[in-house]
Amino acid sequence: MSAYFAELSKALKAAEIFRPCLVLDRDRLDANIALVKQRLAPGLAVRLVDKSLPCLPLLSHIAKSLETGRFMTFHPPVTQAVLDAFPAGDLLYGKPMPVGAAKAALARGGADWWSRVCWLIDTPERLSEYGALAAAFGTQLRFAFEVDVGLHRGGFSGPTEIGSLAIPKGLRCEGIMAYEAHAPEIPGLFGGAAGALKKASARAAEFVAALDADQRRILNIGGSKTALLHGGGVANEVSIGLPAAPRLRHARPRRLPAGRFHCVADPEGARSGAARPGGHFPHAQGARPLPEEGLLSLWRQVDGRTGVPRRHEAERPDRAVVQPAVHGTAGGRGGEAR
Repeated sequence: MSAYFAELSKALKAAEIFRPCLVLDRDRLDANIALVKQRLAPGLAVRLVDKSLPCLPLLSHIAKSLETGRFMTFHPPVTQAVLDAFPAGDLLYGKPMPVGAAKAALARGGADWWSRVCWLIDTPERLSEYGALAAAFGTQLRFAFEVDVGLHRGGFSGPTEIGSLAIPKGLRCEGIMAYEAHAPEIPGLFGGAAGALKKASARAAEFVAALDADQRRILNIGGSKTALLHGGGVANEVSIGLPAAPRLRHARPRRLPAGRFHCVADPEGARSGAARPGGHFPHAQGARPLPEEGLLSLWRQVDGRTGVPRRHEAERPDRAVVQPAVHGTAGGRGGEAR
């Protein structure tokens, strides 16, 4: 066990936490946020993915740091929690919802669901269903088209499909949502990630060209692995989920201030049905600092060719890195960090 996780285990024991839990490393999180701000292309806004950051204080901290009120959401109860926590937030669904689920959410949620939620439409049939839903409620619903830019997981496959659609009364098109998670996995033999991203951006531009000028408020693309690789295209925002960013280099090891580690989740409490503030974010208000005893940064060596971290501590400071924040969380058993 590395010194980092050994000391983290001591902190858990000092806090008398002897159950499975999630620990957030704030230093690494903040370092990653700073790097996102530094490397994000000019003109691109960030939309935070709530299902990947399912803790309201965490979501709030990142949103405030990145100066964004945009969120991507996936599940109506979580959507409601985010709407309540961020009164000025703008939410875009990251997956098409069955019209029955949308109907139930609209019936329970009220005006915020009409004005601040943008639904995702992936087929002509769903567009028609949502048109009927808007008519039934006597209101206007916002939506964006899900478009296929190479992942082939769903959405409209060509710009002509969108251009030929008649948008029902009561629906307002806000733009498109494109996802290119396939790009980082493309082998170099077939053009690699750079080639796939270029093709995805070009394809997205074709879809945007099929929209009217007043239908381009949301031009969404990207994910945690690709968000910082975009720039200069038609997109005006990128989605980021896991609190991770390209690896951050430091000059030397350092001591950490108290309050760096926070316990933010209690799976046992959630399973037992224990009442906790935060609704469907059961650990939303449970973040609290852990006592520390001179915790050290975790240093790892990175392969200079691939950028993949090796699983042992660095011997050369010039190649030392702090891992992304996703590696700065620890789910341990009985006070042991892993």
